[in-house]
Amino acid sequence: MKQFLEIVGFLALVQGALGLLHSITGWPRGWGLVQRLGVFDGYEIYVSVALLVLSFALFAAAESRKPG
Repeated sequence: MKQFLEIVGFLALVQGALGLLHSITGWPRGWGLVQRLGVFDGYEIYVSVALLVLSFALFAAAESRKPG
């Protein structure tokens, strides 16, 4: 369970960082999930920040779990 939380946290961290990078600079085009989903049009920065916060929460939850 700890590894699963770490993997999901890493994916959320990458998607949040790519979303912010794309919103601020316009690069890279189309790599992030936030940009591909039309539901988030106009809210890309908020969703990206939420993904970053979620990733830190998942990392904290993973650290509180016992290995295995």
